[in-house]
Formats: sequence, structure tokens, C-alpha cells
Amino acid sequence: MNIIVLGCGLVGGPMAIDLVRDEEFNVTVADKNKESLEIIEQKSAVSIIQIDLSDPANVTSLVKKYDFVVSAVPGFMGFQTLRAIIEAGKDVVDIAFFPEDMFVLDDFAKQKGVIAISDIGVAPGMSNLLVGYADHLLDQTEKAVIYVGGLPKVRELPFEYKAVFSPVDVIEEYTRLARYIENGKEVVKPALSDPELLNFEGLGTLEAFNSDGLRSLAKTIDAPNMIEKTLRYPGHIEIMRILRDTGFFSKDKIEISGVKISPLEFTSKLLFPKWKLEESEEDITIMKIMVEGLKEGKRMRYTYNLFDRYDPVTKIHSMARTTGYTATMALRMITKGLYKRKGVSAPEFIGKQPECAEFILKGLEERGVVYKEMVEVIDA
Repeated sequence: MNIIVLGCGLVGGPMAIDLVRDEEFNVTVADKNKESLEIIEQKSAVSIIQIDLSDPANVTSLVKKYDFVVSAVPGFMGFQTLRAIIEAGKDVVDIAFFPEDMFVLDDFAKQKGVIAISDIGVAPGMSNLLVGYADHLLDQTEKAVIYVGGLPKVRELPFEYKAVFSPVDVIEEYTRLARYIENGKEVVKPALSDPELLNFEGLGTLEAFNSDGLRSLAKTIDAPNMIEKTLRYPGHIEIMRILRDTGFFSKDKIEISGVKISPLEFTSKLLFPKWKLEESEEDITIMKIMVEGLKEGKRMRYTYNLFDRYDPVTKIHSMARTTGYTATMALRMITKGLYKRKGVSAPEFIGKQPECAEFILKGLEERGVVYKEMVEVIDA
């Protein structure tokens, strides 16, 4: 079975390494960055292709030669890449954090007979899947709250942050409007709004802010209250808010000494080297999901906790493992015939099929990524 992974970044590379361990998979990685491809080639028995994936025509032509596709391109390329893969008629799992509505491509994927699972990382991804799983267990879902963050173990001023996935997508978290559901209505607020402090065992106090992580859940889960918040070390919100509100993240070009450049391009050149997560640097992924509702006349709460660390043996970062292995297990789920829905699926669709959710959870646990479940009766 021939599989191609599009993107050889912090997550794409580890996904290819995980997949190539299965004897039935022949894995190829495609990327524009020659250095990244050579590094992954040295680490595992994957094939490499250097190609510009920003051209949809290149993507469609390339993936036609393969049985399955994994899309791990940056968010700004995600939607056009997914469309190009569907155009080729190939089943795909996709972790690109793109701003467009995935369901716009649903009818197109059905026409092509394609299984496309989008947003299938850690959050969005497992956060959606577990909300969908709890929703399936409840008679009526009333509330879903998600807290999630990827953090460096070592805190270094001024940012106390390292980019554990595409830095471009990190900045999107600070600029893209946050949407959540309150009392049955959609509320739209700026990212970084409504800060709150929470204590996590083993980490201490973290700050949470509104981000656009709810995504498809706002449409697919019938619950009057749902929200997702991103976690950072205290103080990070204010720094990012100052940069954003001053215009450093603006995409509109300005002229400086006769040269036109967007502030975002300038800021990226300065920030990304400081945010770079080196291969040996340890990171942490933390997530708490709480879903409440009624079951057989009782008010129940399902809580799922993830506390994951960098793996010093494989030298694979936590965010790459928690994000990438979710996608690779979803791909295995499709190849084994467990999930057959044609069209574009959000991860919560998987959660509503218990055998599929359990398959992915088991595979993650085998790879050291463990979600701890707690079930409580909170009001009889």
C-alpha cells in the first residue's frame, strides 16, 4: 500500500516515520524544503520527493500515483491542497489548520467517492473526537469545554514559548476571530480575549484565552454551550496582544524606504528563529476536555485529560506525537475498513462510532499518548 505524506515539517516527518514501521506501507514524503527531506531520509526507510506543494496542480498530479494521502501542509495552503487531493480521487487524512469551512468540499468528495477526514490532529482533532464520543454516550449534551496548549518545558523570556507546529499557524491563533457557543448562540470575539488562570498538576498556573479551535463542533454538536481555549504560560497573552494591536501581524503591505513589505513578513523573520523548537528541546502537550449532559435522567460529566511529554528515546516532540499519531491511526482506521463514510468528515464523526474511537485511543496508548477518562454523576 503506497502512502504519500505532503509536508515534512515538525509533524509531517514523524508521521512518515510512524507509518513506515508498518510492513504493508510504502511511504513517500513530499516537500519543497530539501534539507528537511534529507533529514527524514536519513532517519527512516522513506522515499522523498522535492516539489512545490503550493501549486494545486502539482498536488493533484503527484498524489494520483498513491493509494492514500496525508496532508500536513501549513494552514494557508490547507484548503486548496485538500481540494486538489479530492480532485485526484484519493482518500486523505488532513491536519492542516485552514480557516475555510471543510464542509464546502463535502459534496465534491462524495462525487469523487473519497473519504476525507480533516482537522484530525490533537486540537482540533482528538478534542473533537472525544467531544463526539461523549455526545454519543449522552442523551443530551449541554456543555463542552476544551483547554489545550503545546508548551516548551524550559521557560525562556520574553515569550516563554516555542512553536511546536507551523509558526505561521501559531500566529493565526492570535489573529483569527474566536467563535464559541453560549446559550445556543454563536459568539464571535477577538483571539486572546477573556483570559483566565488555571492550575495544572505538574505545570502550575497557566493562562487560557479564546481561540478559534471549536471549529466544526459549532455545527455538528447540538449543545447550548461550547468553547475552546488555548493555554500558555502566564504573561504570553499580553505580549502577543501588544504585537497584534500595534500591527505587527498585519498582512497589509506598507512601504519602508521604497520597499513594500507586510508587517507579518517582517515579524515572522524576527520571531520564528526565537520560536524555533530544536530537535533536543523538550516540549509538553496538555489538554483537558469536559463534556456535561443528561443520561438516563442523571447529569453526567465526562472528563478527558492529556499530559504528554517529549520522547527522549525517539527524540520526537510531544506535539508531533499527539498530533501526528492521531492522523496516522485515523489512516490505519480507513485502510482496515473501520471507517467508510464518503465525503469530508470532522473528527467528531469518528467519535460517534465507538469502535473507531476505541481503535484510535488504543493505537495512541500503544505509542505512549494516553488520554485519562473520568466519569462523574454531578447531579442525580
